[in-house]
Amino acid sequence: MQFRPSSQAPATGADLGGSHALAGICLSGFCLSGFLLALTGAILPAWGYHRDPPEFGLVGAFFLCLAVGLAGSVAPGRRILERRGLRSLLVFACGLACASLVFLAFVSPPVSAWWRAFGLMALGFAAGLLNMALFHAFKGGFEEDAAGLITRGGAWFGGGCLAATLIAGGAADASGPYHASSALAVMALAPAGFLWRYVSRPIPETRLSHGEPKLRQVVEDFRSPAAILFALLLFFQFGNEWSIAGWLPVFLIRRLGLSPRTAVLTLALYWFFLLAGRLLAVAILPRVRHGRLLLGSAGSALFGCLILFSTENAFGAASAVFFVGAGYASVYPLVAEAIGRRFPYYHPGFFNGIFSLALLGGLLAPASLGWAAAYLGAGVVVGIPLIGTFIVVLLIAAIRLEAKVTGK
Repeated sequence: MQFRPSSQAPATGADLGGSHALAGICLSGFCLSGFLLALTGAILPAWGYHRDPPEFGLVGAFFLCLAVGLAGSVAPGRRILERRGLRSLLVFACGLACASLVFLAFVSPPVSAWWRAFGLMALGFAAGLLNMALFHAFKGGFEEDAAGLITRGGAWFGGGCLAATLIAGGAADASGPYHASSALAVMALAPAGFLWRYVSRPIPETRLSHGEPKLRQVVEDFRSPAAILFALLLFFQFGNEWSIAGWLPVFLIRRLGLSPRTAVLTLALYWFFLLAGRLLAVAILPRVRHGRLLLGSAGSALFGCLILFSTENAFGAASAVFFVGAGYASVYPLVAEAIGRRFPYYHPGFFNGIFSLALLGGLLAPASLGWAAAYLGAGVVVGIPLIGTFIVVLLIAAIRLEAKVTGK
């Protein structure tokens, strides 16, 4: 990779202090990002998509609409940053997310499913805008504490996923405290709260200046073999994680006969183990060799997938999500830290691009699972993460080989 010298003046202490404060204000926004993106898998039982006749293809279309919205946010987000600035992008993203959740509350079954598909597309669009704004806000603080910033951002993201799942769990059963529309209305309070936060807090009106590399130059950065390998690794890893997150409740209900609420709470356990495992992985990183930790994590994930495929009760399902969550937990912080070391300069477009590609993989995987399950049954839900974990192991080996060959 070729590094471009910056034409801007060196940052002063006041500039750095303001950048750190801005990163701190926006860091918790990743909680909202996880909240929005984890909603679909958690709300499916409340919408009744575990019942007969199965509508797996339609569920796959839901995830595809979410992915289309995420991908379609790139160009509009850049225009808003250029013309209106960071605050406007944050406020617009949160407002759109709130409106999308209220809309989804009004189009819950028995309203036509295509209205829900439209609402999920808008939700993905809002999440994409939010992620772009958050990565832009980190521009000043990333270079001094890349690993810490990435770790805290990942923890907030996982916390948002867990929160969305717990709220949806109350609507999963008919005997629950509320139904799907009520749950979505409650969820709309989360982006509304962040909207108020970004309106009321002093956020510098930073804009995307014309002196920064354009999208064409950011694409050129991906020509580096290391960048391509890292992007592919995150693409498949997020695909593995979100295949489980998107389909676990439906799989457990149809395969094991668990109640919808128990199945969604098992998904909450998955997010909890994933979050706790990431925090633990950060604590032990200085004490273990990273390569061994990654390979051990892959082995744990494979073991968990095999348990999930063969189990016949709730205890086996809980054990499986423990091993899968623990196995997947260390991959993201290790890879993100390696990206920060390998590409020490920070460009928001590059990092937003590489992580947006990962999130896109995380949504396309459950989308493809929907169409595969329509033909092969719910058991295929475990098959794709199993194959994806093998691919991740191969990509880890390729990255280590590339690093040895290039001396980096």
